[in-house]
Order: sequence, then structure tokens, then C-alpha cells
Amino acid sequence: MHIHIGSSRTGKAIKITGSRSLTLSNILEEAKNKKGMNMIGIIDCHAPEVIEELKQLKKDGRLIELKGGGLDIDGLTLIPGAEIEINDQNCQGPIHVLAYMPSIDKMEQLSDWLTSRMKNINLSSQRMYGSAIELQQFVKKLGGLFIPAHIFTPFKSLYGKGVKASLTEVLDPAKIDAVELGLSSNTEMASRVDELTPFTFLTNSDAHSLEKIAREYQMISLKEATFDEFKKALQEIEGREIIANYGLNPYLGKYYNSVCEKCLHVYQINSSSCSGCGSNRFIKGVNDRINELQSIGNTKRNRPPYIHQIPLEFIPGLGPKTLARLRHAFGTDMDIIHAVPRERLLQIVKPVLADHILSARSGELSIQIGGGGTYGKIISSKPSNS
Repeated sequence: MHIHIGSSRTGKAIKITGSRSLTLSNILEEAKNKKGMNMIGIIDCHAPEVIEELKQLKKDGRLIELKGGGLDIDGLTLIPGAEIEINDQNCQGPIHVLAYMPSIDKMEQLSDWLTSRMKNINLSSQRMYGSAIELQQFVKKLGGLFIPAHIFTPFKSLYGKGVKASLTEVLDPAKIDAVELGLSSNTEMASRVDELTPFTFLTNSDAHSLEKIAREYQMISLKEATFDEFKKALQEIEGREIIANYGLNPYLGKYYNSVCEKCLHVYQINSSSCSGCGSNRFIKGVNDRINELQSIGNTKRNRPPYIHQIPLEFIPGLGPKTLARLRHAFGTDMDIIHAVPRERLLQIVKPVLADHILSARSGELSIQIGGGGTYGKIISSKPSNS
């Protein structure tokens, strides 16, 4: 539900840091046929060129606006969204939030409203000049969903830079539909923060390239893949709900550990300086930030299971050609990661690679923990006995 567009159909950049291969057509192909998604959110749909491309798809008959909200494109439901940066007088630093709309028309209304409040409406994740509360009110007026993005990462997030102690310093909790955990935290970690108890947790990929799509996602119980059903699942009403969150082991995220800003050596928060180079400047990791925020109360709730998932691109020795053969043989990445038995994997790959995939599936692996903007990585895995 957090996929960026790198460039428009005319070749203009939308997400500057995104891959130029992240076009709308490529995203739809990757998400449906390679990753096995049923519903996705593209969060650069506020850009006028994206809106025009969606309109053209509708005119061509490929896109159908669903009665319950959302856009059906060749059997895949797209929920149009926008990622917006906030830094009003109540913020300690910039915050990224996600706004999802049920239709092209509602997204165009949001885009028009943002045009007078942004320097460049054509680009992704731009600063909105106005208050967070004002944005929340307008999103709700349009019938949209408002979700703070990657809430613990050190930069441009609610708890990383946005607030000192509580989200109420910046946002109206009554107008928050869910929170997005980010790659360096999981349900257990986020549940330590009591004020997050009312909110559904989302695990999204924040994809800046095609391969990053679906490295995190959620399995949801819905009657049909529509905006209204997604909203019900976030509210946990009428039997709709998140069944499971699939996400990285937080150790693999880019910001789990606190590290020295200069040499990226692991930094002990209570130290006066880095043990590696002596610098006293550091990037605070998600784990240390949550430890600061955590509280012990009696307001905990039942949460769906958080299933640690190792994307195939993290598997040692698994290159593009081998991955293409696996996809051709077994279908989507979800099948390969979670379901294909060892004997069938061995029809395509060598035993050591099959064991790596199975060890990633079972969690039997060693990880070098990430931090300071560098992903963690798999060091080794144990041979499988299955």
C-alpha cells in the first residue's frame, strides 16, 4: 500500500529517489503477476500526470471505478494515495503521512487543494505549507483515509522527528485511520507504545523500485477488494480485519540500530562519544527510540500475527536469472517464499540455495543488523532437514 512512481508515462520524474522503471504500467505488472498482490496503494497519485494517465486508462476501458471505491485495472485493485510532508509549528521536524482516496475525482480534488499549498505538485512527498490538523480535516471531508507513514524511522516520521513524546502534539488521533510501522519495527516493538493501542498496524514496503514491491504487506479479510472494505478492515468492523502482517525482521531494516553519524559504528545511547571514532553525533535507531517511548499499561489489544518475511533479493546467491527461473516455475514471490517445498525447489536451484530459502522461511539465519540508512543483511543460514 506504499508504492512510489519513479516517472510518468512521458518520462518526467515524480519520485526523485525512485527508480525510473517505476512507471504505472510496470507497477501493475510487477504487483499482480510477479508479487501476487490483489490490492495495492500507489502514493503519488496526486501528481497531475498520474491523474491524467488514470483518466486515460478509464477512457480506454482498462480501468473501472468500483462501486465501493478503488480502481480495478486488469483485475488488480488500485487505491489512489498521496504521500505528503508536514512540518507545521507544532512539529519538531518533518513528518510523512499518507492520504488515500476512493476515486480519481476525490484524488483530483485533493491535488487541486494541495497545489496552492505546495511548491511543486508534480513531485512526490512534497512539503505542504499548512497545519497537519488542516490536512486531516480536508482528507476526512473528501472521505479519505489518513495514515502516518513509517512512524519510527529517524527521519521524516511521527516519532523519529515529529514529536517529543506524543502524537497528540501534532495530530488529531480521532482522524487517524491506522499507522504504518516501517521496515525497522514490528508489532511487538510498536505495541510497547501505549498510545498506539487504538490503531491498526500496517506493514507496507515503501517501494522505491519494482523489486521492493511487497517486501512488506498485509493479508486482509475482505468481502471484495474495494476502498470501503479496506476502510472496514482498518476499523475492524463487520468481520473485516487484518489477518496477518508480513514484514522484514526489523534487524534487516535500515534504522534498527543507533549508529555513529560519522563512521556508522554501533552507538551506545548512554555513551559520551563513539567507541569507533570519538564523534558524539549519532543517528538514533528505531529500537532505542521505542525504548524511550514505551510505557507499561493495561490497554494492550490482540493483534494479528506478525510474520517475518525475507524478500528473495536478500537471499545470498540468488541472482536475477535464477529468480526469473523460480518465478517461471512457481508463479509469484509469495509462493516461493512461503510455500514451495524443498524437493520442488531442488528442481530449479542447487541444494545450498534451496536451504537458504527454507532457512529464511523458518527464521533460522544469522543477520547483521542494519542502521544509519544501511540495510541489515543475511550472514548465514542453517541447512534444512526438510
